[in-house]
Amino acid sequence: MMRSYGQFATVYDLLMEEMPYADWLGFARECWSRYGNMPATVVDLGCGTGSIAIPLARSGFDVYGLDLSSDMLTVARSKWDETAQTVTRPRQGTIRWLQQDMREWGLQEPVDTVISFCDCLNYLTEEADIEAAFRATYNGLRNGGSFLFDVHPPKQLIRYAQEQPFVLDEREVAYIWTCELEQERCEIEHHLTIFARDKDSKFYRFEESHIQRAYDPDWIEGALRRAGFRTVERFADFELKPASRESERLFFAALK
Repeated sequence: MMRSYGQFATVYDLLMEEMPYADWLGFARECWSRYGNMPATVVDLGCGTGSIAIPLARSGFDVYGLDLSSDMLTVARSKWDETAQTVTRPRQGTIRWLQQDMREWGLQEPVDTVISFCDCLNYLTEEADIEAAFRATYNGLRNGGSFLFDVHPPKQLIRYAQEQPFVLDEREVAYIWTCELEQERCEIEHHLTIFARDKDSKFYRFEESHIQRAYDPDWIEGALRRAGFRTVERFADFELKPASRESERLFFAALK
């Protein structure tokens, strides 16, 4: 199931402010150094509100931020406009925000690298959708380009189901989060009841449901190779270390 965020986009950054964006950026740079392919052009698939795309552009990369949700892209554009007004670096890159589906995205020219972090690919809940996204990405890369992404492994979704419910109670936003796991497909549905403070300091309530699916890591590697990638490596938890049974987040690096 692909999500097209609506009202959720307005509180997304509040809910995600503790996410390790710097670690994702650090992992990408380590991979580019490892493979000797420091990019000039970057596609951020499932860029959301731009929390990774914007720092990349501020560092001098030319970035394409792609997302299915127009609401998320609206927030991202606003953040980028504010950033551009305060930049002090001598060389700032560019960003083009594009509403596209990661299963069939495409640009006029190939790019040097594609990234997709924060378990975006887990939102593709059919194997055919994952394979389509891998093919589109392969076609969108130049020869020698890299595809870097992370996913939750099956064990992590099982852990969510075992440990739920989750509760957040902050000054500006709060939620109650429950999960239901379909064991055979390793597919989980997250139900969130969110309370957010508006400009008049009154709280409003809305409901969100998100579906994710975890795939066997060996199957993912096979799908990358079927798409044409010549080199595929698997890492874990933001480091260039081998994945294990205890890894909470798997990282893949694939070279065209």
